[in-house]
Amino acid sequence: MDEHFDVLIVGAGLSGIGAAWHLQKKCPTRSFAILEGREASGGTWDLFRYPGVRSDSDMYTLGYRFRPWKEAKAIADGPSILKYIREVANDGGIEEKIRYRHKVVGASWSTPDARWTVDVEVGPERERRQLTCSFLWMCSGYYSYDGGYQPEFPGVERFKGRIAHPQKWTPDIDYAGKQVVVIGSGATAVTLVPSMADGGAAHVTMLQRSPTYMAMRPSQDPFATKMRKRLPLKLAYMVTRWKNVLLGMYFFQMCKRRPDKVKSLLLGGVRKVLGPDHDVDTHFTPRYNPWDQRLCLVPDADFFRAMRRGKVDVVTDHIETFTETGIKLKSGKELPADLVVSATGLVLVPLGNAKLVVDGRPVDPSKTFIYKGMMYSDVPNLASVFGYTNASWTLKADLVSEYVCRILNHMQRGGYRICMPRNADPTLQEEPWVSFSSGYIQRALKHQPKQGSRRPWKLYQNYALDLLSLRFGSIRDRAMTFIR
Repeated sequence: MDEHFDVLIVGAGLSGIGAAWHLQKKCPTRSFAILEGREASGGTWDLFRYPGVRSDSDMYTLGYRFRPWKEAKAIADGPSILKYIREVANDGGIEEKIRYRHKVVGASWSTPDARWTVDVEVGPERERRQLTCSFLWMCSGYYSYDGGYQPEFPGVERFKGRIAHPQKWTPDIDYAGKQVVVIGSGATAVTLVPSMADGGAAHVTMLQRSPTYMAMRPSQDPFATKMRKRLPLKLAYMVTRWKNVLLGMYFFQMCKRRPDKVKSLLLGGVRKVLGPDHDVDTHFTPRYNPWDQRLCLVPDADFFRAMRRGKVDVVTDHIETFTETGIKLKSGKELPADLVVSATGLVLVPLGNAKLVVDGRPVDPSKTFIYKGMMYSDVPNLASVFGYTNASWTLKADLVSEYVCRILNHMQRGGYRICMPRNADPTLQEEPWVSFSSGYIQRALKHQPKQGSRRPWKLYQNYALDLLSLRFGSIRDRAMTFIR
């Protein structure tokens, strides 16, 4: 007999642990379990083990609303974030609800039964089992855990050194005393490069096809330190959180309204810290405006300090071919390398790559509209968590959790068995899921749901608007259907 739960949460990372906390607090009568495909909790923060792994968001907004961040560093390293997540799971009694090595591969919905049958692969043998639930809550992140994006580089089979992808980093990758080339210019590359330079590499070169905007800020927040001395911990946390939320929103709006001014400020900061001996126009001036792609955060200017010490350099060029001893560029220059780290991005997948079927009909996410950034048109009793592209992931994850709990309580009070968003507006225009020009986003758009041209199908990427809608707005609208 299948084991049944009121709610099944898929994923025991930042989103899944937060979802479980909200569910326990606001829907205490609901039975639930968390299904985690890996052998440990933490999601991204347990998976990624590359040198220097850290957040590129401050912990006053990446942390949960309900759990103050107590550490000194606002821009925290991966192990500290992992410890924080696991403390929430242990203190809240959530850990005992997690079923490890339970990988969700698919789920089928039956309207007559008003339940999902969830297909799970269990243990190293991947034994197939089924669980059922009344509501399915996907907190499985936005990228494939099987591996990152790896372009096909010409001549790679000739290279005598080692090639590694940050998503598959292992402890035996040795870079001490070696020439390292890191391919890429995103957040991972900008984190790896100074960490490897400080960790004993002879020299590190960041090889990029085009530059990325880099923003510097202190790893510790002086305002937060001051607030903690003057206010109770929870109040100090909330004050700092709102300060950072509002500053982030203001900066994003400035990028959209006065991009030239922001561009000048960012590049001026780089020029000031690097000095006149570095070519900022070539290596740090992107072809796009700020926030057309995600900015790279450089805490304490560590990347630029490593450049000034001569331990790091940046090369802007295209790869012609790998050679036995390095990489030959289209300019004719050759970069010697003992180790090449391909920090070339993630593979984005909807719903953790789980295959959904509704009443015998396979669900193609790309043919659906996303409702309030969290539910899919014509897919019943299912919510997913996807954070902001222009702010901390957890800001949106917390709001989604609150909203799902509101829906579950509304259904319980009204005796409803099914909730489902449905687009009945023939004039609704399709828009891309995310308006970002980054390669990893563009590669994934054809597989992702669409957003609509207006509420409640429009994604505003705005915490204040989402706060009003998800925490205080009405559960009932023309798009949401409740069925007894």
